[in-house]
Amino acid sequence: MTNEIGFLRQVLAKDAAGTPASKYQLCEDGELVIGRDRNCQIALESIGHGMVSRRHAMIRPLTQGTLTRWEICDLNSANGTYINGKKLSGCQTLETGDRISLGLDGPEFIFESPLNPYHNQPGFPAPQTGNFGGSEKDALTLTQLFPIASTGKQLSQKAYLYPGIATVIVVVSMFVAVGNSAAFNLLLSAYLAGAAYYFIYQLCGKHKPWWVLLGSALATVLIVISPLLIGFILVFREILPGRLPTEGETISFLPFLARMFFGAGLMEELLKALPVLGAMLLGNWLKNPWRDRVGVWEPLDGILLGSASAVGFTLLETMGQHVPNIIQNVTLQAGPEAGQLVGLQLLIPRILGSAAGHMAYSGYLGYFIGLSALKPRKRWQILGVGYFSASALHALWNASGAVSVLLLALVGVLSYAFLVAAILKARALSPNREQNFATRIFLEK
Repeated sequence: MTNEIGFLRQVLAKDAAGTPASKYQLCEDGELVIGRDRNCQIALESIGHGMVSRRHAMIRPLTQGTLTRWEICDLNSANGTYINGKKLSGCQTLETGDRISLGLDGPEFIFESPLNPYHNQPGFPAPQTGNFGGSEKDALTLTQLFPIASTGKQLSQKAYLYPGIATVIVVVSMFVAVGNSAAFNLLLSAYLAGAAYYFIYQLCGKHKPWWVLLGSALATVLIVISPLLIGFILVFREILPGRLPTEGETISFLPFLARMFFGAGLMEELLKALPVLGAMLLGNWLKNPWRDRVGVWEPLDGILLGSASAVGFTLLETMGQHVPNIIQNVTLQAGPEAGQLVGLQLLIPRILGSAAGHMAYSGYLGYFIGLSALKPRKRWQILGVGYFSASALHALWNASGAVSVLLLALVGVLSYAFLVAAILKARALSPNREQNFATRIFLEK
């Protein structure tokens, strides 16, 4: 009979609360393989565990006399094996409490050894613990007293680290900017836009260099403030029937919707798509690794760059046009303090609404741009469907605001739903799906 000297306990996902944790006993005379292959001793389902290789990792016994310890080895997995947040290279002896992760954000197991047979035995080093009062359960380690000493290296791999740092920096900067309304509004709008974009980035689950995303946003800003905008206005609002209504002009919903389709939808979506199309063309001229970093090769690339382009457009439109205009108008009627307050009230919903507005339309069109790169033989058909559908959503949003707030909210929900659906489909189509780190909304089938 084999004594139970070690086992693995699977860590349950947050959405699996109430489900009993799986517990796998280790055997002294055999190896235990973890992976998606049905022949593995611990076989994981392919759905929801795409980051796990067919034969991902192996745990085998190391016996010395009557004592047994356990060693884990990575089996050349695609996404690596992590022990306590540190990537495993080759093999490593396990200690009680070690957390094993298959992939950086994959399924996790905790190694436990109730009998702790190696403690104070010759040939095996004892764990580095302090013992106060002589009781094993009272043992206290340095890393328990100072958690940063053991988990500090893992922080950089967690999605919540950088948003937390950015929040601290922005909050301190906003304290400094109190009294300077322009600087305060700029900091607040940049933070809110960044938070909305970060949510989409995490939902997409594909790494893209920050400077590429920032470059897409800045490229859109430069296009809008350049003479190129005059050409866009001439084509879409003078030649095509996209002229915006003048102040006091009465117009019914359908003609207004048609004008918005040409003068806002087609014009602005093409303008915001230029950086994405430029990145796709530039990628064809570059060599790896720059080609993959900069280029648009799949729908996720297009969504990320399109949404980033929309951030630049939203910030410029909000801070350069809408907020200054309303501050000026209210200031003339009720004074500067009232003007600043109303300007701030307008800024917040306009920036937060960009996730269901400009980012939704541009991200949705970016999906089709990336899909056209994935399926070049159907490129023009794909781009046509994406361009006109994104423009239609944009026009519907603009026209709905003149009808009712309820209709505007429904269109916003619809636009956001289109974007999320595009992201989920893009993740399913991605050639690098196994490396995706996306936040799971539900299981994809």
